[in-house]
Amino acid sequence: MTNAESLLLGLSLSLDAMAVALALSAAGHLGNIRARFRIAFHFGLFQFLMPVAGWTMGSRIEPYIAAYDHWIAAGLLSFVAVRMIRSAADGSLAPEFGDPSRGWTLITLSTATSIDALAVGFGLAALRISVWYPCVVIGFTTLALSTLAILLGKKLGNSFGKRGQIVGGIVLLLIALQIILSHHT
Repeated sequence: MTNAESLLLGLSLSLDAMAVALALSAAGHLGNIRARFRIAFHFGLFQFLMPVAGWTMGSRIEPYIAAYDHWIAAGLLSFVAVRMIRSAADGSLAPEFGDPSRGWTLITLSTATSIDALAVGFGLAALRISVWYPCVVIGFTTLALSTLAILLGKKLGNSFGKRGQIVGGIVLLLIALQIILSHHT
């Protein structure tokens, strides 16, 4: 796999993570530098690890999960989106939703945005392509783009306030819908 192919793969796989990072930041959920770092780092880490896991499992397990992997990703994103929207509607921005850069919410978001990378790992194994270099590129690309999205989201969030959290939740729902629709076309 060439450098350009690895970079294009990294760019395409990082778009979901970038959109989620933007939505979380615009909604005001990443209030300090540690939270922003944790989100960007974990999104990049999971984007690195999932293709490795897919490559390791190879094509043996792919037929069993290919039929519903997109439902898992969409369900996880929808769960977080509904929590964001509900907490904004209740007027309790942070208490109900909590810190998305910690605990199960962080793992849920990181997994949901990187399930497609698991399938890429299966594909790399089927093509007998070494997984390490593409995975490093994918991970660092996701880290960089998530960081940029967080910085942009912070600027947007200052303008939108509570509406930013509702819009962020809607963006997550749209990403979930896009995941489902892209697997049925």
